[in-house]
Amino acid sequence: MQNPLLSISNLGKKFGGVTALVDLDLAVPRNRIFGLIGPNGSGKTTFFNVVTGIYPATSGTVVFEKEDITRFSPQKVYRAGVARTFQRSRLLLPLSILDNITLGDHSQLENGLFFNLFRRRALAAQYRQLLDKSRDLITIFDPGLADRIFEPVVNLPMISRRRIEICRALISNPKLLLLDEPSAGMTHEETHRLIDDILQIKDKIADLTIIIIEHEMSVMERITDHCAVLNFGQKICEGTYQQVAADPEVQKAYLGVD
Repeated sequence: MQNPLLSISNLGKKFGGVTALVDLDLAVPRNRIFGLIGPNGSGKTTFFNVVTGIYPATSGTVVFEKEDITRFSPQKVYRAGVARTFQRSRLLLPLSILDNITLGDHSQLENGLFFNLFRRRALAAQYRQLLDKSRDLITIFDPGLADRIFEPVVNLPMISRRRIEICRALISNPKLLLLDEPSAGMTHEETHRLIDDILQIKDKIADLTIIIIEHEMSVMERITDHCAVLNFGQKICEGTYQQVAADPEVQKAYLGVD
């Protein structure tokens, strides 16, 4: 593949005597939705954690936008243009929708004591800019949520919370968005609506690449341009959803077919 956005070479991760990733090679093309499939414990979330600097790689390299980010801290990975969500909600429930979204851009904000006390006009302008940007993002998902932007998140259903988490990841204008099981905890109908939202986001935000982890195969079939399948930390298949779903090794590992 020429000029991939993310290039993974011989990536390995060990936790003591446990091997979570084994010589993983992946090339993620630009402006696509790339699916990561595999049974529980196959290394999918570990892969996200290594790419985003939460876990250091044991071996191999992670290259993003032609820059080696293998040893970057999570903060440097974020500043390079990679954002993510987590399988378990990380929202601060007592805080408002606006507060939770703007936390995703905290490292870009001027928040020092001098700025807050003595540059009040600049502070007000920064606040208005964040408010407008947050409203624009949440409106793509649900215009009704934009009208409730000052309400605490604790009052919202799961699908709305997931939307807010995605907006929090998007507010920093990332080039790569990692979604870790965004439909977890939702009904089939809610999942269908959230996938509609993600496809709409992809259409409206230029130059955005998405890697998604999902167990719902109907989601992967509908949303992805390309998929890779992991099992015991190794890549066992890669291709379109139809290609990987038809592969005997994938069926044995993931679908329970002998």
